[in-house]
Amino acid sequence: MAGGGGVGPGNGKKYPGGMTCNVFWTCVIAGTGGLIFGYDLGISGGVTSMPIFLEKFFPAVYRKEEGITSTNQYCKFNSQILTLFTSSLYLAALVACIFASWTTRKWGRKKSMLLGGFLFLVGAIINAAAQNVAMLIIGRVLLGFGIGFANQSTPIYLSETAPYKWRGALNMIFQMAITIGILVADVANYFFAKLEWGWRLSLGCAAVPALIFIIGSWSLPDTPNSLIERGNHEEARNRLQKFRGKHVDIEEEFNDLVSACEEAKKIKSPWINIFRRKYRPQLTFAVLLPAFQQLTGMNVYMFYAPVLFRTIGFGMSASLMSALITGGVNAASTVVSIATVDKFGRRFLFLEGGIQMIICQIIVSVAIGARFGTSGNPGELPRWYAILVVSAICVYVAGYAWSWGPLCWLVPSEIFPLEIRSAAQSINVSVNMIFTFAIAQVFMYALCHLKFGLFIVFAFFVVIMSIFIYKLFPETKGIPIEEMSEIWKKHPYWKKFVTSEESRKNDGECGKSPANGKSFTNGKDSPKVSTDGIDSLDGKDSVKDKDCELEIRKVKNLDEKDLC
Repeated sequence: MAGGGGVGPGNGKKYPGGMTCNVFWTCVIAGTGGLIFGYDLGISGGVTSMPIFLEKFFPAVYRKEEGITSTNQYCKFNSQILTLFTSSLYLAALVACIFASWTTRKWGRKKSMLLGGFLFLVGAIINAAAQNVAMLIIGRVLLGFGIGFANQSTPIYLSETAPYKWRGALNMIFQMAITIGILVADVANYFFAKLEWGWRLSLGCAAVPALIFIIGSWSLPDTPNSLIERGNHEEARNRLQKFRGKHVDIEEEFNDLVSACEEAKKIKSPWINIFRRKYRPQLTFAVLLPAFQQLTGMNVYMFYAPVLFRTIGFGMSASLMSALITGGVNAASTVVSIATVDKFGRRFLFLEGGIQMIICQIIVSVAIGARFGTSGNPGELPRWYAILVVSAICVYVAGYAWSWGPLCWLVPSEIFPLEIRSAAQSINVSVNMIFTFAIAQVFMYALCHLKFGLFIVFAFFVVIMSIFIYKLFPETKGIPIEEMSEIWKKHPYWKKFVTSEESRKNDGECGKSPANGKSFTNGKDSPKVSTDGIDSLDGKDSVKDKDCELEIRKVKNLDEKDLC
């Protein structure tokens, strides 16, 4: 299959041990870190569509929405201050996840998760008590700090804890928690919108998932990888034994973790090391996957869903109900991903989900364009039209929820080697937050000016990212996390980045005489060509020396004449 689709497992290692109750419940509890992110994604759009909230904090938007000032449907929620309320969180998360790289490595995954939960809790309390826009923004910034720490550390925790055969499914518990958080937020918005202080209750209830995450994180052990990284080898061995099963032989896996840690300790500055040529594949995916995830437009649907549905003519209750329906589809479809990711693989889900989203984006664009045109005045919307739009959006959400949604958290967390894992995950989350902020900030403005064409723009990006996956992404299903580097060596494109640096290193080692450590010269230490074309030193054949000679010839493409 083109693009490395046939690239298989690294070196064929298969560690013993499968799914245990201990590792399953540990991952479920850790995965609740997704609740805080999901709840915030869902709650923002619902609150910003509540008339009482708009009248108190954003009166200009309220007057547009009520028709007091003239505007078309596309532009009624176009306010930079309103979008700043939503998007300020993601700038804060960007800053936080950079610091989280250090805390995750030095303090462990557990403490970073705890810190994220506490910061989110404080932000929820301030938002619920807000008296002005400044308090809202401060609360949002603290929420963002919490999400930055949680999103950086939780996926790493899950990937390091899960057995390699179940890593995909267990890591996707994080995405499952995000979708549950979105669904709970949609339910809260639907019922609280009818109350005078409903917006305070919606914002304040963010404390509930924060408390769940704090209590859960407090009860968790740290991962074996993190314990080894901080020098606690015996505790790490005991923890790995509990995760894999009491009577399972963990020696090979444990020794590989220790070896990986020893290699990681040689790296003094992971932030500089990650830009080395041999890490080019991992860095590329750390940057492009989260960027592409946001360019699908999915988060626009999630945190602006009620506003979007009101923009295309739905009433207040109808818009919240439509958002609730799409939230339910999102959660249910993530279950499909959990059940299939370790069976069909990451590539299949990426590509199938991409095709599904492209088709649905085009349908939504045509439907809105045909009814609203460029004037933004659709008149009365028939029932069949509403059903068509909501159905197309639901199918789109389903495609995202079993592909680009969970996989863009899973894949980066499993492809990074230990020595750059914390730094790389921080880059991954940072890019995610940069693009989330940018799209949240410009969406209403873009909708006002591009109108229904905005959805065609999102479809175009989905085409580009699907081609990217088809050509450049090798399958990572069923490969132990510490053996993941082998897949890049077999990929037709990425192997030139990985093997070339290793070859140069080997060339430097092979080009020295074992006798004196000096480079070969034309003297007595010069290579002699043997009858089989493989050089030896001083006429003595050495297996190691032959390997070195072969390596030199492979790298430099020398023929017999060149060697002579």
